[in-house]
Amino acid sequence: MAGRFTPRSAPRAAVPPQAAPPATDALTRDWAPPGPLDLRLVLGPLRRGPADPTYRMTGDGAFWRASRTPEGPGTLRVTERGGRIEAVAWGPGAPWMLDRLPTLLGADDDPDAFRPRHRLLALTHHRRPGLRLLRTGLVMESLIPSILEQKVTTDEAYRAWRLLVRTHGTPAPGPTDHAPFAALGLYVMPDARTWSMIPSWEWHRAGVDAKRSGTILRAVRVARRLEEAAAMELPQAAARLELVPGIGPWTSAETLQRSNGAADAVTVGDIHLPGIIGHALADRRDADDTEMLALLAPYEGQRHRATRLVLLSGRTPPRRAPRMPRGDIASL
Repeated sequence: MAGRFTPRSAPRAAVPPQAAPPATDALTRDWAPPGPLDLRLVLGPLRRGPADPTYRMTGDGAFWRASRTPEGPGTLRVTERGGRIEAVAWGPGAPWMLDRLPTLLGADDDPDAFRPRHRLLALTHHRRPGLRLLRTGLVMESLIPSILEQKVTTDEAYRAWRLLVRTHGTPAPGPTDHAPFAALGLYVMPDARTWSMIPSWEWHRAGVDAKRSGTILRAVRVARRLEEAAAMELPQAAARLELVPGIGPWTSAETLQRSNGAADAVTVGDIHLPGIIGHALADRRDADDTEMLALLAPYEGQRHRATRLVLLSGRTPPRRAPRMPRGDIASL
């Protein structure tokens, strides 16, 4: 029955690689979304680089996610079949993940609330009916990688996240005797206590400077209070996160877009985004944050969705300068 999850018993015969791997402790859920749903668009913002140890997409169209839930570590596998969502989960966090599956996949999001006033946005909105804004309900798992992305290249941030999670996290629960699952190399990120105990040389080896590591250490000390922001309205949630020194509007927006499904969380302070928005909506590639906010003002309440649609449109300004050089403090 749709919306229910039940234990999955191990099958007698071998399972082909493209099928969900068997495990006696697996739980399943089948869910019919209320409208078109593109899993790649919905879950894509959770991916922190092509080798993110907490996220994988496999050749059979399945999306895998390893999370540290309030009930413990969990692994979730999601696929779409004939307009229905099939999910399998493992670990202590499996019931929590399956119970919140619709919310994760944007069931609480309302794409019809968006009223495009620019031809580009109207066209992209029409061409991407499966876009919904996800909501994980988990703050720290989006906050920490967002802090790592502060003022560095994405390559540097992705490398740091990958190294720290693989070194200090735990292998994701699942059918470890199933070769395709084992090959994924999924890890659950460290808990707050483990983050707080990472020695300074490990941060250095991951290329994380003292400012960013210090911000993470301050955040994990109040992790429980920060997790409460997942149930708050956007202004209150942002204010809660920004009480931590080192967390500003850019970081709180990047976090709450994922944890809260915040349709109006605008990423201000980004190096490239104002120029992209300015170029797409007003042919002004040198726009700053003030101009970007003015262009997005007609979409108040839906400004994050408008930004996603601009980015999905492919209308970005041609590159005029070399990419930001990659730093590597680990070699110092």
